[in-house]
Amino acid sequence: MLENKKIIITGIANKFSIANGIAKSMSKNGAELAFLYQNERLLKRIKPIAEELGVATLVECDVSSDDSIDEAFSEIKTKWGKVDGLVHSIGFAPTDQLEGDFTEVTTREGFKIAHDISSYSFTALAKAALPILSENAALLTLTYLGSIQSLPNYNVMGLAKASLEANTRFLAASLGKKGVRVNAISAGPIKTLAASGVKNFRSMLTEYADRAPLGRTVTTEEVGNVAAFLCSDLASGITGEITYVDAGFNTSAMSSIPKNN
Repeated sequence: MLENKKIIITGIANKFSIANGIAKSMSKNGAELAFLYQNERLLKRIKPIAEELGVATLVECDVSSDDSIDEAFSEIKTKWGKVDGLVHSIGFAPTDQLEGDFTEVTTREGFKIAHDISSYSFTALAKAALPILSENAALLTLTYLGSIQSLPNYNVMGLAKASLEANTRFLAASLGKKGVRVNAISAGPIKTLAASGVKNFRSMLTEYADRAPLGRTVTTEEVGNVAAFLCSDLASGITGEITYVDAGFNTSAMSSIPKNN
């Protein structure tokens, strides 16, 4: 499905990351991968993953810095020439923004950081990648239901994800005439390093499984398989879309009708 395609993946923090599930599926389906990592600390974590998947191209890239992004893509251009896909799996807000009442805890600085790292970075990476994107290239990002529904403690990240989804649509409109597709996956909650920053996340998982039509949460492998499809030529007619991989949770208002006593 992805034979002869070169795809950049960002946001792998450890083996539990959604981005790692995507990397595994894409590698299995024939893609040649490059990993972007933020700093030396994260490089140590992703090296074993890269070795397992046979990924030889590891490039440092701090998405909060335009200079760092430019240097990263200059290196990729030298090594690869052209790129067929980019996966943006990056989201961050300061921990103090992810616990408590939204109005009370949200600060100007926290708001700016969440939107810069979680949303603008997708645009920044797309702009840097554009000169080396091949025909029919695909860009993909990861979002969450908190973009359209309020959730306890998700707070400013919900706003940032809403921005990211609008970002996806505007990038799709901007790049479509160049043959570049841009989509997002709204994944159900998964135990990842990023999710651990949200207070009471484990309780959320239990309630989620109770309400979801499939009666469970989803796996990084399931998200990865959909990501591989969306970045393949099989999805050549799909762009600007938010695809839910959440066991149907977003379609269900309640798990069952309460019984009368």
